[in-house]
Amino acid sequence: MIEGIFPIYKEKGPTSNRTIQELKKIVGKSKIGHAGTLDPLAEGVLVVAIGRKFTKEIHKEEAKEKEYLAVVRLGATSDTDDEEGAKTLCEIKRRPSILGIRRAIGKFVGEIEQKPPVFSAVKIKGEEAYKRARRGERPEMKARKAEIKKIKIVSYRWPDLKIRVITGPGVYIRSLARDLGETLGTGGYLRALVRTRVGNFSAKKSFTVSEFKEKLENGKIKQRNLS
Repeated sequence: MIEGIFPIYKEKGPTSNRTIQELKKIVGKSKIGHAGTLDPLAEGVLVVAIGRKFTKEIHKEEAKEKEYLAVVRLGATSDTDDEEGAKTLCEIKRRPSILGIRRAIGKFVGEIEQKPPVFSAVKIKGEEAYKRARRGERPEMKARKAEIKKIKIVSYRWPDLKIRVITGPGVYIRSLARDLGETLGTGGYLRALVRTRVGNFSAKKSFTVSEFKEKLENGKIKQRNLS
């Protein structure tokens, strides 16, 4: 059975773990792992390691630069910081101008302090924060250092702001959307997200699970070494 590091395109809807489970049905008994979880509502590049040799090295892929295309919905907040949560409309005195947005974005480029979303896999006293949140708790999330290398405005038409973001490891785009909305005084949450690149793996050169299966069966996928 084939082994290596492969870029899989996780589609919107399933969890990253569900995507891995589907791949396990294809690769059989081979050990399998992935770098960098994508939320169910997000889509894009999920770097997958197949084979014991490669799963041991998958952490190197997780540490690489990532690129995202995100849509931030201004004018409201979400208790999950994304489209999935309960929304609260915010009172807006003035819609931000494109110049005001550029100024606000500049505050988030570089090494920043960022609080992970409450609904995240960050562990609080040994338990994932999202499990506590689902029980009605509001765990205190501690800020951690994160690096955002670049943010570019792609388009802006109230209330939606589309941005392209290049990050180091460990950045939550949901948190960026939330914090940007707070800085603008409008509130904000992540409406849509595509991870377009991880290291040298791009979305254009990634396979959906069904494409991976088809190409593997037809002998069109070759062994891949670490990138």
